[in-house]
Amino acid sequence: MRRFVIGDIHGCSKALRTLIDTISPTPEDELVFLGDYVDRGPDSRGVIDQLVDLQSRCQVVALRGNHEIMLCGVAFGDRPAEMWLNSGGNATVTSYGGSLKKIPASHVKFLRGLLPYYETQNAIFVHANYDPDLPMEAQPDDVRYWTHLVRAPQPHCSGKRVYVGHTPQANGMILDLGHLVCMDTYCFGHGYLTAMNVGTDECIQVDKKGFRRKVPAEALIQFIGQSFRSARSWIARKRAVDVSPPPLESESEPSTPGETPAD
Repeated sequence: MRRFVIGDIHGCSKALRTLIDTISPTPEDELVFLGDYVDRGPDSRGVIDQLVDLQSRCQVVALRGNHEIMLCGVAFGDRPAEMWLNSGGNATVTSYGGSLKKIPASHVKFLRGLLPYYETQNAIFVHANYDPDLPMEAQPDDVRYWTHLVRAPQPHCSGKRVYVGHTPQANGMILDLGHLVCMDTYCFGHGYLTAMNVGTDECIQVDKKGFRRKVPAEALIQFIGQSFRSARSWIARKRAVDVSPPPLESESEPSTPGETPAD
């Protein structure tokens, strides 16, 4: 079984599609999503469509992000919409055809079933942050969903590595502090959607247009391969020139000094 953790998607459905295609999950694989599937990006509906479908293909662990809290509070509760709309909610409304009443029942079920955190033998997954002195079931909601990594917390009292999202990394790279890994690599902006294989730390990154980022090792292999092909082509052309018979004297026309012979 492989376990992947995926950072904030924010409506970037093309990036998610390429990421899932690249992972190519089997029924035994587990994909842990850290929340913030909606808002800001162009296709929140398309993101949730894919996640709902993915649940039938592999093991999906979907956590709740602060943007899902805002969406559900407006769509299914009596929360005022202004704060959410100003935080990227307008893009979500547009993706549902201009009205939250058009949210399909399968999406409602998905949103209502999101988890506050996920814990395995060696790792903890939570949307935003954590109090290092508290077990995960006792974490305050403002820390769990809303607190940015202004100052990174100390290692968790469990000794487990913690994976979070929520705090965008403007350079498009994960923040890896050893005991803490931030997976929000700013896909809706100018960064990437990132998946990490928890067992190997291998990362896959895709931009919001759906193009996979080539990591340095892949780029080096690609460069070496291209160089080899170019060298082989040059050698083939050189051999072709060397073995070509010289032109007959009657075919060779002397050129006037200072003029370039015609091709």
